[in-house]
Amino acid sequence: MYAIIEDSGSQIIVREGDVIRVASRDIDSSESNPPITFDRVLFVGDESGEGESRIGAPVVEGAKVLGELSKADRTDKVSVIKFKRRKNYRRRKSHRQDYLEVKITQIQA
Repeated sequence: MYAIIEDSGSQIIVREGDVIRVASRDIDSSESNPPITFDRVLFVGDESGEGESRIGAPVVEGAKVLGELSKADRTDKVSVIKFKRRKNYRRRKSHRQDYLEVKITQIQA
């Protein structure tokens, strides 16, 4: 079974056991691997093609994807340099995006 979920404006195809990266959010850090629930499920289907597929309008009613937090980390640094020639104009900026690595444990349809 697989599902297509929406998180932070992106659509992600997930199967049980997959490890995905999602945008960082506030989580309860008292547990070692806190559960994370994705409620915006756009599609649920069976990979063999024999089962029933459900398409949401815009989301599938009653469907959710459960996962547990693997780790919270940051991406590599991205540097941005702006300059204009002969004008003594130079600007440097850099950015590191926070993300969560989530292992998908269950798809409820």
